[in-house]
Amino acid sequence: MIKAKDIMEKNIISVQPDTDITTAVGILLKNHINGVPVVDETGALKGILCQSDLIFQQKNIPVPPIFILLDGIIPLSSSKKFNAELEKMAAIKVEQAMVKNPVSVGPEAPISEIASLMVEKHFHTIPVVEEGKLVGIIGKEDILKVLIP
Repeated sequence: MIKAKDIMEKNIISVQPDTDITTAVGILLKNHINGVPVVDETGALKGILCQSDLIFQQKNIPVPPIFILLDGIIPLSSSKKFNAELEKMAAIKVEQAMVKNPVSVGPEAPISEIASLMVEKHFHTIPVVEEGKLVGIIGKEDILKVLIP
């Protein structure tokens, strides 16, 4: 059975939470990758930054729906969610735009589990973590390479 450790990329391109967004975009484009893990100075996984997180910045500002009753304003959605989206759209550092606490797998995870995560959760990049440290990264291409003898 093929496992994560058999197909993961061990030469990991990563960024830190305080990396500028423009630097991160350059890394993604230069290396033709969809996502980059975000690690702290000890190598612990803190998040993942994907192209979709950066494209999110180009959205229009979502105006939260409100209801006005007797000159009072009642929000119909969470202001916490609105504030989080606003912060992500205005991000200048990776930490502000990344997905925090991303789904990851261990080195012994079977390829079937990894493929299921990618298909069902629409993930393009999955970090491989062992004992709290990032040890590899798996992208869709790594899965496809298994199909070639």
